[in-house]
Amino acid sequence: MSAAAPSATPGWRFTPGTWPRRYTVVALFFLATVICYVDRVNVSIAIIPMARDLGYSPATQGLVLSAFFWGYIVSQLAGGWMADRFGGKAVLGVGVGCWSLATLLTPAGASMSLPLLLGVRALLGAGEGVNFPAIHSLAARWAPARERARAVALSYTGIFAGTIAALLASPPLILRYGWPSVFYVSGALGALWLGAWMVKGGNGPEDTRGVSRDELDLILSDRPDLPRPQAIPWRTILREPAVWAIVLAHVCNNWGFYILLLWLPTYLNRALRVPMDRVGEYSLIPWAATFAMGNLAGWLSDRLRARGMPVTAVRKTVQSAGFALGALPLLFLPAVTGPAAAVTLVTISACCGAMSLAAFGVNHLDVGPRYAGILMGISNTAATVPGIVGVALTGLILGLTGTFSAIFYVTAAVYLLGLTGYLLWASGEQRL
Repeated sequence: MSAAAPSATPGWRFTPGTWPRRYTVVALFFLATVICYVDRVNVSIAIIPMARDLGYSPATQGLVLSAFFWGYIVSQLAGGWMADRFGGKAVLGVGVGCWSLATLLTPAGASMSLPLLLGVRALLGAGEGVNFPAIHSLAARWAPARERARAVALSYTGIFAGTIAALLASPPLILRYGWPSVFYVSGALGALWLGAWMVKGGNGPEDTRGVSRDELDLILSDRPDLPRPQAIPWRTILREPAVWAIVLAHVCNNWGFYILLLWLPTYLNRALRVPMDRVGEYSLIPWAATFAMGNLAGWLSDRLRARGMPVTAVRKTVQSAGFALGALPLLFLPAVTGPAAAVTLVTISACCGAMSLAAFGVNHLDVGPRYAGILMGISNTAATVPGIVGVALTGLILGLTGTFSAIFYVTAAVYLLGLTGYLLWASGEQRL
């Protein structure tokens, strides 16, 4: 079934007296990502007392923070392929179970040895690696084209909501109960989500109970037919310039995002002398703003599409604004000496980066909806490299120079590289 033209007045429509099942599924995508980032970000706060108690140097801290990505990078493609081939419900459920268990085991691993802690963090990464590929595969089947950018952007903004939750909850938990408590609390959240997902999740509207006939017709009339792929056209995928535009943009976006996400608390505490009890307060400001901006960008993108703007133009316009405006504040950060000014500049940069969620972030579903999980697996695998290289490199540079200046300049240059590649190669049309 081919996709119908978008409605002139797109909306998340439903029959009065019913709650569309796709809303519940998208809400569960969002909550999975929230928990994913609570479990990922809590270590950026906990590493401060962990380093003090366990005697970690800045280079060792960088190693602990980057170990997550060792596991994260290996499960992306497999997770995307399994979700596209067999269905994303089980893939996402297993991923959440795996990373929640690893979170609960983190204090025990740290108390025994550094190698064991690194192994547990890598296991956490392996579980979380399937999150976005599985969600993309599921979103391609659950979200009508007219709601696509909003649905995917909402899922992505779980990153910021989870970051905010971790930054708010971690400092008081650490100060009152010690740093292991943050891992026990956040790990338990996954079990609650898993129970809801088993009851309410589904591989697609066609084979999920509780989907009304009207809702099924609405979804199927506004998305392409998506049979399960029996074989993956790897050569065609890897020769497609639009795929490489997504990959490059994803890599460049994640370079800046991971450094801000994992090193911002240390930057505030070490470079700007923000006390521990206020690190979370300052750190959450950029992510609260990006949560709003990411969803606003999703709404704006769908609105522009509904008004007749070609999808390619929508994606390139939003992505260009995100990268160009995201690079500028980073050029001024090295001269800043106060936390208020620093957080303002970081917030502007992070908000612009969040605009990308409605550009390259949803572009996988435009280019190849049948292979959306695999495409996300490819791009997120490549985009994990900045987490390994950039995060660890920041620790090494900090140990050698005591300054973040070089990292800010490099990140601005990386954003401009991504902007150039996306403008040259990106497409909003179905290519695969």
